[in-house]
Amino acid sequence: MTLKTEKEKIEHLAQLNKEAELGGGEKRIAAQHDKGKLSARERIELLLDKGTFQEIGKLVVHRATDFGLDKKKFLGDGVVTGYGNVDGRLIYVYSQDFTVFGGSLSETHAEKIVKIMDLAMQNGAPLIGLNDSGGARIQEGVVSLGGYADIFYRNTLASGVVPQISAIMGPCAGGAVYSPAITDFIFMVENTSYMFVTGPNVVKTVTNEEVTSEELGGASTHSSKSGVTHFASVNEVECIRDIKRLLSFIPQNCEEKPMDLLFDPKDETRDKLDSIIPENPNQPYDIKEVIKEVVDAQDFFEVHQNYADNIVVGFARIGGKSIGIVANQPQSLAGVLDIDASKKAARFVRFCDCFNIPLVVFEDVPGFLPGTDQEWNGIISNGAKLLFAFSEATVPRITVITRKAYGGAYDVMNSKHIGADLNFAWPTAEIAVMGAKGAAEIIFKSEIKAANDPKKKLDEKVEEYTEKFANPYAAASRGFVDEVIMPHNTRLKLISGLRMLENKVANLPRKKHSNIPL
Repeated sequence: MTLKTEKEKIEHLAQLNKEAELGGGEKRIAAQHDKGKLSARERIELLLDKGTFQEIGKLVVHRATDFGLDKKKFLGDGVVTGYGNVDGRLIYVYSQDFTVFGGSLSETHAEKIVKIMDLAMQNGAPLIGLNDSGGARIQEGVVSLGGYADIFYRNTLASGVVPQISAIMGPCAGGAVYSPAITDFIFMVENTSYMFVTGPNVVKTVTNEEVTSEELGGASTHSSKSGVTHFASVNEVECIRDIKRLLSFIPQNCEEKPMDLLFDPKDETRDKLDSIIPENPNQPYDIKEVIKEVVDAQDFFEVHQNYADNIVVGFARIGGKSIGIVANQPQSLAGVLDIDASKKAARFVRFCDCFNIPLVVFEDVPGFLPGTDQEWNGIISNGAKLLFAFSEATVPRITVITRKAYGGAYDVMNSKHIGADLNFAWPTAEIAVMGAKGAAEIIFKSEIKAANDPKKKLDEKVEEYTEKFANPYAAASRGFVDEVIMPHNTRLKLISGLRMLENKVANLPRKKHSNIPL
């Protein structure tokens, strides 16, 4: 078609834009809606501030000619890419379009994503991927696989440079799951999104297991069992709302700090904290009640809520400053550290350190979980991940010991010895090698055995050990605890401490990179 007049050329461009915006067509968009899913462009509209989206690569088409692809071309080639604002901040985004070849990744589809990733790194702004893809476009063969590798490589280069967030909005299989796995946070939508390396049909063929897509790789599975996803949302609207909330706590890139909010100090005492620890040291309590009493407006954005709930991690603000919180949860497994909790917390600590987000730790930990299952599955190297993450972190770090701090877990949970800046303890803190009963049974074994009433003798020795060691004062006398504080003053101490540490500078020894025990 030869266009002669200016009007014809303008009308032609308008037609091309309209065609590109329809993706795979109205029927396929309607099919997306019938499944409870939004279109690729609707997702971007929800995410970005109104009128700020600027598209890049709108008229791109694939170059393949095999298997009839030369007769099937869609403008945009199955992914919408560009940039815009979220709450006034620059964000780069790509949104895969399931209505075009099932969102499958082609050579040109990958090139569009790569271009956006390069721009995000060069301009220091977060990258958000809205993933809805069946995987590699098999008709294109190895060039599609090469496209995935190009994306994986850039995910790795961007790691720790700009925040990378992945939302899984549909079925993502094969190569489509590895890019999200490298990114900082993964969101999934219940009942409409799936992640798996191989789908149910392949699983059945290879292992003879009968499993549904939801059981194998649904949002519930990955948010509670595997820990692959950090957030599971009931629908896409809530998912995108949560992405925007996450962005409010984190900076644009590794060179910046999170934005401070205006803060007007008032009475920062929290009397409820004085009665939160039970009289019985073995009785559980909810550490989230402590967190909510301490943070601004009781607003705590929990990460990995359904996974390894014996440790709690998430974002909040204290005195207007964005912080990351790591806290043992006495309500689950007595707050013990195990493999999953160690991995969960280590990953979170490293993210916060990448992006200059101070860390506040609430400690009530009786130790590491014993047992053959833990030992045979590597509690030693996995527990070391958390130790390594805290030791390497150079952001401001403050610890509050609320109750138990026993054994090696005391060291691991951001102790003074591994570089914490401020360490506080409540009067209820118990800092010792182990619990009083276990310690007494070992130290006074002979005396207890020789006693006329071994049980009475044991009780006496437990009391003796408790009085001597199960308190914060031995640690405070050595400077391992900077101050034993009244619980109601915790928020006040944290506000002051974070303000004092805001210009902290700490440099690690020169190296290519560390070798964390993966």
